[in-house]
Amino acid sequence: MIKAIVNKHSVAICLAASVILMVIAAMKYPGGSLLDKNSVGFGWSKNFFSNLFEEKAINGSENPGRIWAIAGMAFHSVGYGLFFIHMSKKIASGRWAGVLRFIGILNIIFIFLIATPLHDIGVISIVLTLLGLFTVTVFLLKSRRHWLKFFCIACLLTYYGFFMCFGLGYLDASFVMQKIYVVSSMLLVIALEYFTGRDDFMELSGKSKQKRS
Repeated sequence: MIKAIVNKHSVAICLAASVILMVIAAMKYPGGSLLDKNSVGFGWSKNFFSNLFEEKAINGSENPGRIWAIAGMAFHSVGYGLFFIHMSKKIASGRWAGVLRFIGILNIIFIFLIATPLHDIGVISIVLTLLGLFTVTVFLLKSRRHWLKFFCIACLLTYYGFFMCFGLGYLDASFVMQKIYVVSSMLLVIALEYFTGRDDFMELSGKSKQKRS
């Protein structure tokens, strides 16, 4: 009974645990940001999440929130990995189901790497997540889940908005956009996990099979 409940809600459990642990990490972060090394605490509009994974805060103090942040990232990586694996089971197209399953497995590894000294390699997970969400969005566009279509597109735009702000050097906006795309992505993952089924992806998958035959 308990095992069945955990399996059914594994993605939500992982993401909820991730949020709780990251909030604790933020509360324990001593201070310092890229814009002000003397700032106190973690500023949700002044710091990147990556600051929480460092042994020392930007202000030079030991970072007691690091272990909480690493644990939070572990749950986050498993949650996203399981999500894409679950989504692969809803898509009848074997090729694209395989792609989503592969993304899920890789994300469990690469998302966690963001919390380690291999952070720059772990950033690949953002590209993988975008590819996975884009794939799901394409299939979903043929479904009747109209509100989810707009949610998917809006979420993808928040990712692109962050990349644009960061690439152009707008740090103030980048800090905020990072939180927006992370939150919107997590909410979208939960929505897709609970409000979609195989029937929502059958139409496009069925057309693909017809073309191959």
